Amino acid sequence: MKTYTKRFLRNFDFPLFFVFLFLTLFGLVMIYSSSMVWAVNKYDFPANHFFKKQILNLAIAYPAFFIAAFFPYKNYKRKGIMVSAVVGMFALLILVHFIGYGEDVGSQSWIGLPFGSIQPSEVAKLVIIVYFSSVFAKKYESGTINNINQAIAPPIGILVLAVGSIMLETDIGTSLIIIMAALSVLAASGINKKTFMKMSGIVSLALIPVAIIIYFAWDTVMTPSRQGRLLAYLNPFDYLQGSGYQIANGYIAIGTGGLKGLGLGNSIQKMGYLPEPHTDVIMAVISEELGVLGAIIVIGGLGFIVLRALSIALKAKDPHARMLAAGIGSVIGIQTFVNLGGLTGLIPLTGVPLPFISYGGTSVILLSLSLGILMNVSIFVKYEKNK
Repeated sequence: MKTYTKRFLRNFDFPLFFVFLFLTLFGLVMIYSSSMVWAVNKYDFPANHFFKKQILNLAIAYPAFFIAAFFPYKNYKRKGIMVSAVVGMFALLILVHFIGYGEDVGSQSWIGLPFGSIQPSEVAKLVIIVYFSSVFAKKYESGTINNINQAIAPPIGILVLAVGSIMLETDIGTSLIIIMAALSVLAASGINKKTFMKMSGIVSLALIPVAIIIYFAWDTVMTPSRQGRLLAYLNPFDYLQGSGYQIANGYIAIGTGGLKGLGLGNSIQKMGYLPEPHTDVIMAVISEELGVLGAIIVIGGLGFIVLRALSIALKAKDPHARMLAAGIGSVIGIQTFVNLGGLTGLIPLTGVPLPFISYGGTSVILLSLSLGILMNVSIFVKYEKNK
């Protein structure tokens, strides 16, 4: 244990850690700035309500990061850990359909607990990455990774069931992130091009039953708010009094900020014009208060983490390490694109939080846990290189 601890400290990836720490603390400041008026006017809470709750979230997130960073990533290949993670994930994904809440904001995605709430779809992101990495690492070692029946079909079945359940919540944005992250893990697994194309076809065919279910449950899936988001996607100002209200005011906030911004705490749109400004549209408030420079700082920090993860993946000789790093980097990069793409009109707004910045307990805790796993992989890769 003493030898392992020395190795852990000697090879600790400080740039990755300090960027992670900076983003979470920066997000904490912006949550306080963006949520003050909304907390008082909308919920009749104290002005620092969401700020204090996020501090509690980070009080869990930071230890989760260090525990995951210290725990050897190779243990995730153990059958007991894999089975427990997948069973726990499905238990939560099933339970949310019966006791979940969140229909008022577009999806029944949260389970209330005595000490807070949990979002099973966020748990599924990490579990799918860890499960896929572990399964395909074993298949790579056994030489059966290009065998469709033995290597591909079972994990794809797990993926389809998980995504199908999340789509029925209905959380389409998270579903797409999980699918793309899973494909990223597969792309880094070492399978040949022909097998990867076959696998992509299997995923597409397997999602057909999910599409059929969604078709027959269309009124449930395509709620008025979701249909409105699609209509407002092309021109939100045509729906300014309805579904385009949040997007249009986000545009106004970004445009008002200019290069330098109005100054920290001086946002106008957060005064009731921009709904839930501390959640998935927090970048609009950052842009308004800190301008283009503030946005560059956030995007630069997130970009650094993604590129660091991909760099670790490229350096890793162990396929398991490579897949974990590629999967974690991909999920952070894809989620950032979905969030900013929805805010800027590149894609429809989906309600996905901005990693490490937006308010949210499950999101920041699970992302911190993911980054802890990435840190452990980085430490191992650095140790192997130095050795």
